[in-house]
Amino acid sequence: MTHAQLFAAGILLAWLAGLRVYLTVFGIGIAGWFGWLDLPPALEAAQSPWAIGVSGALALVEFFTDKIPGVDSAWDLLHTLLRVPAGAFLAAAAVSPDGHLGTGMLAAGAGAALASHLLKAGTRAALNVSPEPVSNWTASLGEDAVVVTGLALAFAHPFLALGIAVAASVLLAASVWWLWRWVRRRL
Repeated sequence: MTHAQLFAAGILLAWLAGLRVYLTVFGIGIAGWFGWLDLPPALEAAQSPWAIGVSGALALVEFFTDKIPGVDSAWDLLHTLLRVPAGAFLAAAAVSPDGHLGTGMLAAGAGAALASHLLKAGTRAALNVSPEPVSNWTASLGEDAVVVTGLALAFAHPFLALGIAVAASVLLAASVWWLWRWVRRRL
């Protein structure tokens, strides 16, 4: 991969970590374990059995926790402290040929993770005012699908995947803005 492709993949990994950090790390670890990807030195720890097991178990907990209205917002609040630094690390590690993490890429990854995390948390907070659980479940399953699809595309077609992530962010930001306006008018 070229440096530009690694940059795009790194930003995408950070963006995905803002949505589902455990699933992102689990997917990277599985891809490295099975040899689907040659992971950079800074990401090789993700393919250890311990990292795969722990991130897989936590991804499973998050899968079910994220389906419960209210609990998902508390989970998001707690994970604000985890998703942003994890996204920063994933972005910087993706472009690091020798295991040293660059400050610029750490900052870019933190920004991408924070942006996707805030959009996700804002959307879910707005959806939680709805009395029916279907919208919450649909949003949660959609996030799971986005992360799995994004991981599949991250290293195969990084520019396409990053373009889709940017378009989804813009669409989601517009949706959050509209949803919050609708909620404020109802209240």
